Amino acid sequence: MAIESQSVRASRSWRSVAVVTGWQTTASLCYYTIFAATGFLRDTFSLSEALVGVFLTATLLGNTLLLFPSGAAVDGLGEKRMMAAGLVVLAIAAVGVSLAPTFGFLLGAGILLGGAYSTSMPASNRAIVASSPTGQQGLAMGLKQVGVTAGSGAASLLITGIATIATWEVGFWIVAILAGGYTLGFMILYDGSHGSGEFSLPDFSRLRANRAYVLLVASGLFVGASIFSMLGYTVLYVQDVTNASVAAGGIVLAVTQVTGSVSRIGAGNLADRLGGASGAATVAVGQMALGAALFAVIAGGDWPLPVVVVLFAGLGLSIHGSTGVYYSCLSELVDTDDIGGATAGGQTAINIGGIVAPPLFGLLIETSGYGIGWALLAGTTLAATVLLVAVRLRT
Repeated sequence: MAIESQSVRASRSWRSVAVVTGWQTTASLCYYTIFAATGFLRDTFSLSEALVGVFLTATLLGNTLLLFPSGAAVDGLGEKRMMAAGLVVLAIAAVGVSLAPTFGFLLGAGILLGGAYSTSMPASNRAIVASSPTGQQGLAMGLKQVGVTAGSGAASLLITGIATIATWEVGFWIVAILAGGYTLGFMILYDGSHGSGEFSLPDFSRLRANRAYVLLVASGLFVGASIFSMLGYTVLYVQDVTNASVAAGGIVLAVTQVTGSVSRIGAGNLADRLGGASGAATVAVGQMALGAALFAVIAGGDWPLPVVVVLFAGLGLSIHGSTGVYYSCLSELVDTDDIGGATAGGQTAINIGGIVAPPLFGLLIETSGYGIGWALLAGTTLAATVLLVAVRLRT
């Protein structure tokens, strides 16, 4: 009977993990539409590459400003209500991007989109900690993080694909409809955990005293610089350097998300086998080191499209596949009651890197070409690797 009861509990836990993963996929589908649409936005609003970076920065700024309030709300109110509300606002913001008449309105819609996505990591990470079977949190976190790459990959194919038969704006409307539909299903299928009942910011003094956590957050600055610069300029790079179509650029971006999804599952499972925060940090070090090497290779020349696909598939395995073990490590380093706020700190660091780097990347490619831009990302990824080694030593 006890064995059967454990089996039932494990099955229920994995069902909850699946529902949360579906939510993360849908939320990321909404948010990452803007990265798939950079080519269309550049043409529609006659933007320079640097202004494309400014738009991406505005979206990340909206996300960053609300991360700590969202984390506090998740810890106080529980994750279910915050996840449902966030998905509804994401749908509204996606429609807003598609209807923006001027670049100013586009920036406003991007800020709203980013602000709504601020519920994502604090809420979904808390949900995974509450739902995952004992001893398999790394795998569960990796599966949930697959939702990010799956949503981003789906956005790449959907937005660029719809644009070939209609307009890019229609793709945004379809995404909004899907988000609204999943919100209803999520409210029915997911129970959620109870919050503390209080809305308060996390105990920063306790987090600051956790040196391994501080080092992990510092690494997030450089991880974010690499991830968001790569996301923002992959489609444009494929267009400008290989002379391929926007659709081909979307396919390359989607490939990075597919390999990133595979990597997140494999990396999470490996982290569980190695054990605890040290295991997750060890896996992250390997992924970042591979990413730095691949960025250096891309910076070394203008590669034909088949080579670009292979190189970016590798970046999916390394760069995009790293955030699952990043958050798994973070969750192991802090108390359960601080998950929302601690995640907000980690995601804030990632976002700050994403705010600073894309406009700089865009300016570099305007003035010196893509090689210098990719060399910058090789450097940021190497810096993340060094800091993650320090985290590993601390754990």
